[in-house]
Amino acid sequence: MSDVRARLRGSITALITPFRDGKVDERALQEFVDWQIKQGTHGLVPCGTTGESPTLSHEEHHRVVELVIEAAAGRVPVIAGAGSNSTAEAIDLASHAKTAGADACLVVTPYYNKPTQDGLFAHYEAIAKAVDLPILVYNIPGRCVVDVTPATMARIAELPTVIGVKEATGDVSRFAKHRELIGPDFLQFSGDDGLALAAVATGAHGCISVGSNLAPRAYADLQEAALSGDFAKALTIQDRLAPLNEAMFVETNPSPVKWGAARLGLCTPELRLPMIPISTATEARMEAAMRRAGILN
Repeated sequence: MSDVRARLRGSITALITPFRDGKVDERALQEFVDWQIKQGTHGLVPCGTTGESPTLSHEEHHRVVELVIEAAAGRVPVIAGAGSNSTAEAIDLASHAKTAGADACLVVTPYYNKPTQDGLFAHYEAIAKAVDLPILVYNIPGRCVVDVTPATMARIAELPTVIGVKEATGDVSRFAKHRELIGPDFLQFSGDDGLALAAVATGAHGCISVGSNLAPRAYADLQEAALSGDFAKALTIQDRLAPLNEAMFVETNPSPVKWGAARLGLCTPELRLPMIPISTATEARMEAAMRRAGILN
């Protein structure tokens, strides 16, 4: 567990899932993973929101996790997406992640059900008791409606296999509050690219990033600078990436970033309904932002 804690830091890419003709493009996925690692990405998250996990079958979900672990080959940690609004299903996904060799799993709060704070604790407690694999809580009220309060996060953090959180509330004060209630060893990752630098300045250990799908070296450089205390350098990089951080969320993630990856020739732009291709206006905005970031020049 301590080894995993030490390795989880910096820029961790919430991976897209390449598709071709309605199926997971296995070759493109593994080539993408290899490129990410060679570009300096510090870790990988398959089967998250950016990976279109809601539209993956269970078999596809398992296969994507296995392919990413195989391609990573131990070079960087793999945090497998294992969230569901069914606790039993989340346990199954986490169990598979452990069997497949993932370093940890990312478990989103149950969406749609709207559990109470006690229900949220019970959800994570059940997963932690059932599967001996490090867990990162994923708190994203904008998608899941429910919010893990700092007090509840402190309760969840007492579970022996819960080692951290991906915090996507948009509230940077959460990082300081968690440090106050839980301590500095609780791993915290920003879930918002635009707040990644601010998050590190207030105690985060890195960012689970969408933008690093397109500019892995730049996002890794930003994190390395910030984590080493060189905030002037990190701010210079952030200035270059800021338009991209905005453009990627003009329309719902992952439609813009998938278009960007296709623009770079890394995969097809194929999405699964209800996700649809971005508008021409968003394409133009993405094009300009990618040029500003230096990845089309």
